[in-house]
Amino acid sequence: MTKKDIAIVFDCGATNVRVIAMDTQGNIIAAKASSNNTHADPNYEGGLIWDIEEIWQKLCYASLEVVSQIDVSRIAGVTVTSFGVDGTLVDEKGEMLYPVISWQCKRTEEIVNAVDKYMPIEKIYSETGVFPYAFNTLFKLIWFKENKPDLLEKAHRFLFFPSLLLNRLSGEMRNDLTMAGTSMTMDIGNAGFSENILNRIGIDSSLFGELAKAGDSCGKISMEAKNQCGIPEDTAVFFAGHDTQFAIFGSGAEINQAVLSSGTWEVLMARSSHFNTSEKELEKKLTTEIDTQDGIYNIGQNWLGSGVLEWFSRNFYPELCGSELYDIMISEAETMKPGSHGLSIDPSFYKDSENATGGLIGGLSLNTSRQQIYRALLESLAFRLRESLETLQEAGNFKAGKIICVGGGSQNRLWNQLRADVCNLPIELIEQKETTVLGAALFVFAGAGLFASENEARNNISYKPQFIKPSADALVYDKLYMEYLEFRNGSDG
Repeated sequence: MTKKDIAIVFDCGATNVRVIAMDTQGNIIAAKASSNNTHADPNYEGGLIWDIEEIWQKLCYASLEVVSQIDVSRIAGVTVTSFGVDGTLVDEKGEMLYPVISWQCKRTEEIVNAVDKYMPIEKIYSETGVFPYAFNTLFKLIWFKENKPDLLEKAHRFLFFPSLLLNRLSGEMRNDLTMAGTSMTMDIGNAGFSENILNRIGIDSSLFGELAKAGDSCGKISMEAKNQCGIPEDTAVFFAGHDTQFAIFGSGAEINQAVLSSGTWEVLMARSSHFNTSEKELEKKLTTEIDTQDGIYNIGQNWLGSGVLEWFSRNFYPELCGSELYDIMISEAETMKPGSHGLSIDPSFYKDSENATGGLIGGLSLNTSRQQIYRALLESLAFRLRESLETLQEAGNFKAGKIICVGGGSQNRLWNQLRADVCNLPIELIEQKETTVLGAALFVFAGAGLFASENEARNNISYKPQFIKPSADALVYDKLYMEYLEFRNGSDG
């Protein structure tokens, strides 16, 4: 009898949609991806939506390609991961009553500024732990309430993005806990919807239905789905959910361990059994979400990372590209001593409002070189990491013993060493790159009964970690970090 040892993961991101077949060892057996993009909302001028039909067709095409490359009798189950927050209202048949408003849409910015008429933002944050970004689900629900009240009256459910796709696979209409945890409508301490918040905006919690946990059954592949995506009818379907939570679990992180996803944006998150949602955490822009496992919380903060470095390379190394660009940039910066000869940088280059001050470079002179600026940028981003880690540790009441680093930025050897020196902690690099897909696949394997639990399934993965340890420069950077904080606080003021 063929062993069922493959999970099929439908992974929908803002840039790409993918279908990946992964085995119990974490190996990718087959994969197919295509680009994703938003569309103009035909119902709202200037609005942006996700075309769910287009995305579904791309996923089906990718699935057919993947299925053609594997032995389908080995499929243990199917699941879906996606970005947080987004979803829409559906009727009793699962038909959408309005397109899925994208998190990139600006229509809810005014609602955030006026949300105090429903409930003070500090009170909402204290219950939910989610930082009040304009794209949050709560503000979209208020938009529906204020602009499309008739649709709310007709609605049977509000389905988050993964559940809209799961509905196409199996016909189920349920949401999962990890997606609900991104919505700013949950009482995070009780892992349930906040009746207090929802009552204030006039929405019943029954709109979301009963919540499923990661790895719970979500029915089986329907005949219609089989004909469209090629996965055999009656194949088991399981809940996954928000990609960030599954990436953290898939990285191998245990409780009280920090994970840095390093890309255009740096996202630092830690799995913790404790959290705080006071005005202090709100001021620090911390977001706390519900982990894939019971009683655990993911405390996180983000800032612009490689996006700053991409700006730098475009303007200071325009003659180079590809691997040659990074090899030369890193090699030149490695010749610089710690402190970049007195150059100071506040790396807050992303302006989230017209009133934001943006980044700042101090200490420039006629003798300043490009490698000096690059080194200073890397140092400032390492300082920003330490600053965030200290904030997370205080909120979660833990002390990190290392930082697991994944993503494109984890391939920069100088940046990794600076992270280790500045934080005075080992940086762990893992061989497994597809941590979101792996995390989701582990819950499929546990749900299908191949392992007693998702932890047992994860213990079967060989991460082959490599550690970048702090060097003798760690003591130097401890002093430079204090100088960075003074410079950053001065630039903020």
